[in-house]
Amino acid sequence: VQLQASGGGLVQAGGSLRLSCSASGRTASFGARGWFRQAPEKEREFVAAINWRGASATYYADSVKGRFTISRDNAANTVYLQMNSLIPEDTAVYYCAADHSCSGYGCQRARSYNYWGQGTLVTVSS
Repeated sequence: VQLQASGGGLVQAGGSLRLSCSASGRTASFGARGWFRQAPEKEREFVAAINWRGASATYYADSVKGRFTISRDNAANTVYLQMNSLIPEDTAVYYCAADHSCSGYGCQRARSYNYWGQGTLVTVSS
């Protein structure tokens, strides 16, 4: 399995960005896909997750609820993270992740994921 994240960049506070994470390999049996982020000198933290099979179920960190939306396109093996109303505190490297067995609220933990993309940098200026 390979994950490729893209869409990061520099944006002013209040602006929007959409991240994409494409997957290749054994993707049909994924249990969930997620987004995490890591700011300088901070630990990696959960941002959002979505189940991959069946009806969509989404999970968000409190810090991004109402501003970020995770969605999926199973046919394209791609997950998106629409980020609106960005604030400087959202500045981080964003990583996408996937796992075959993760489900439900357990998908909010980084250790639940076996596959990770390379990260894409999001910088929000004030």
